[in-house]
Amino acid sequence: MNQRLKIAVFAAMLSVAPYLSAQQDGKQEEEKDSIMLQEEEEGVVAVSNIKIDGQLMALETHEDGKFKLRDLEEAWRYDSLWLNELHSNAELFSDMLLEVQNGPGQDSIFVVDLPTDTLKARLARMNEKTPFNITYNSSLESVIKSFLTRRRDLMQRMMTASQFYFPLFEQELDNQNIPLEIKYLAIVESALNPKAMSRVGAKGLWQFMYSTGKMYGLDVSSYVDERHDPIMATKAASKYLSRLYDIFGDWDLALAAYNSGPGNVNKAIRRSGGYENYWNIRPFLPRETAGYLPAFLATMYIFEYAEEHGLQYKKAERPYFETDTIHVKNLITFDQISKLVDISTEELEMLNPAYKLNIIPKVEGKNYALRLPTSKIGKFVANEEEIYAFVKKELDSLEKPLPSMITAQDQIRYRVKSGDYLGKIAERYGVGVSQIKRWNGLRSNNLRVGQRLTIFPRKPYVAETSSKSSASKSSNTVANGAKVHTVQSGDSLWTISKKYPGVTIENLREWNGISGNNLKPGTKLKLCDCSS
Repeated sequence: MNQRLKIAVFAAMLSVAPYLSAQQDGKQEEEKDSIMLQEEEEGVVAVSNIKIDGQLMALETHEDGKFKLRDLEEAWRYDSLWLNELHSNAELFSDMLLEVQNGPGQDSIFVVDLPTDTLKARLARMNEKTPFNITYNSSLESVIKSFLTRRRDLMQRMMTASQFYFPLFEQELDNQNIPLEIKYLAIVESALNPKAMSRVGAKGLWQFMYSTGKMYGLDVSSYVDERHDPIMATKAASKYLSRLYDIFGDWDLALAAYNSGPGNVNKAIRRSGGYENYWNIRPFLPRETAGYLPAFLATMYIFEYAEEHGLQYKKAERPYFETDTIHVKNLITFDQISKLVDISTEELEMLNPAYKLNIIPKVEGKNYALRLPTSKIGKFVANEEEIYAFVKKELDSLEKPLPSMITAQDQIRYRVKSGDYLGKIAERYGVGVSQIKRWNGLRSNNLRVGQRLTIFPRKPYVAETSSKSSASKSSNTVANGAKVHTVQSGDSLWTISKKYPGVTIENLREWNGISGNNLKPGTKLKLCDCSS
């Protein structure tokens, strides 16, 4: 046996050590479980035959330490940039919210080749094809031109992400006999971020409040929040919008009611003297709702005339319909799925955003589904018994059953120290930044020294000593030591935040008193809360 093969054999034996019987009297007990070595094109493979409840289960392990489950179909990989594109939408939610609430602004300077006569003609053509009242007015023109300039990057990225979600939206909207153009509403509501949460607690792609979500069948529990589930939330949004249309008989008013509630629309109708056209009652609607329909129509226009404005679709490597679901029979964690099916936990979170603790529970009377790429579904189905056997053995080996590990009494209270930022804290305890923000009701990534955070650790940790704490970097510096960034031509808040780990768009706005996104070359931006 050559040296390389000896090393591989030794590594393979170590990889299955947790599943072999312990040594007795200094001598390993002979077991029927066996380890077979196979020479394959991919390298040496260890096959551990694990006996669980008297039944042999085989799980293959490659020399890289990963489980390799056999599949019944050829699997393919997709561009990781596509996953990053979907995840990055989280930072666009606040930009879209500001646009809806504040509008384009009186001081905005638009530089876009869109003559008013051309816009009027295009809006008239759109009006012929939709049940919405699309007519030209100066307010709508301002929003469209703002989207084409100040929010151009946002719109470009929405066109890419839409390829993932729009097929799902169209199917559900068609099932409820809802205009397919309503799919653009999810861009206005959440910037296609299924984990979006507003300042008042509305959540998900369609921004449901807790009470409205429960009214339309969305389950919210300690483990699951179906407001974040793309399919469940879209079904609920379709039912809600259908009900609102039944009340008002007008899709413009139905959208206004979806945003501010039927009561506010009724008040606006009364205050306007009885008008029932959105544009006539708009001055009497809440400020956010006054910008809501224009943002929706502007989004529709840009998608309709994207090519004319130089906006192009970046082809999605895998749209939503190239994923599939399987009903989970027993409790299983994202970590276990990731290890067994060879998929990152980041991708699992993106495909399954409704599971709050990265755990798919087993609850009597409930069916919970796992969404995977179609290339991975085959692996799961073909090895289902082995997967559940492995999960059972791993959970049984824990000192506490998994559900007990996430109960309130096992939480910790973490005190923020100088040099801390959310990503650093999340990495230490094996949790996500979004989870820490959700557990503590944080609306931004800003932290202050001495702040207390509630955390449910997902991995073992060692308490820091005082000497280690004193050696921490000052919170007034970012990772590369810079404190000031000089704006260059082409810079944006987004590109600047990406250059400095731990600095967010919200940080830059707060530390520098910026309300919009316009930056002038030569401006010096603070990269820390230098007053603290």
